Amino acid sequence: MGAQADIAMLDPAYTMSLPMTQVISGAFDTLSHCMETYFGKPEENNLSDDMNEAIMRSVIRNMRVLLDDPQNYEARSELMWASAMGENSILKIGKITDFQAHQIEHQLGAYTDCNHGRGLAVIHPVLYRHIYKEGLSRFARFAAHVWDIDSSGKSETEMALAGIDALAAFIKEMGLPTTFREMGITDTQCFQAVADSTNVTAGCCKKLSHEEIYQILMEAF
Repeated sequence: MGAQADIAMLDPAYTMSLPMTQVISGAFDTLSHCMETYFGKPEENNLSDDMNEAIMRSVIRNMRVLLDDPQNYEARSELMWASAMGENSILKIGKITDFQAHQIEHQLGAYTDCNHGRGLAVIHPVLYRHIYKEGLSRFARFAAHVWDIDSSGKSETEMALAGIDALAAFIKEMGLPTTFREMGITDTQCFQAVADSTNVTAGCCKKLSHEEIYQILMEAF
């Protein structure tokens, strides 16, 4: 692990002049960090997961507030606090984190210079549709505890897919891209190189191959 700050001074006033596209994409990166930790092993109930669910709900709620009221100081404050919590390793206690989506996006960014948070927004739903079957109970819990989806009459598979659909709908609601084309990536020429150079992690539910990463990139195009 690299150097980490001992103290973070969080002042939302400094974010007021940022373009909203940057604020929203940065906030989604916070949500991404939380999800990448949440879907890591083990899946047993623990305090870190309970805290993570609360932070994810807060990020979602305050992103919606900020979209309607861009100068809302309280929402910006909550998002900064959530980002600190998502980054300071507290949520990782007792977890084996995955961060496969980040590994893919880092390489995509190296080849295309795309915005990090926006790239993650495109990757996450596609990635999760590839791996959810190997982590059904966790994805079903994500749907119920983060997106408040009623499980009545739904199978675990239906709940898992409903949670991923809710994430995808939220991404669209926030004005974030849902395909690489929407980000201005005009061809797939670099995708094989991106896939081949991506660090393959142990996998939160399923360890991907480089070929599967290529398939994910193509589906996200």
